[in-house]
Amino acid sequence: MGVMPEILAENLSGKAVMGTDGAELGMLYNITMEEGTGRLRNLVVEPSATAEGETGFADDGDGHMLVPIANVQAVKDHIIIRRE
Repeated sequence: MGVMPEILAENLSGKAVMGTDGAELGMLYNITMEEGTGRLRNLVVEPSATAEGETGFADDGDGHMLVPIANVQAVKDHIIIRRE
């Protein structure tokens, strides 16, 4: 993963999440981490109205998408993720 965890930890807050296909998926709600190592695990995304339904990502039971950190492609004005 390289330096991505450090970049993510500092720069993710309040960003919109988009797919590499340009689809607006939602807003970052939270981040899950591995206990013990502190490694980032998933982005917890509040889905946009247009993204609800089949997103290709697991649901946390509260209506949020769980996007594996490995799917993060870029962090700029938006968080860009690879859709499965």
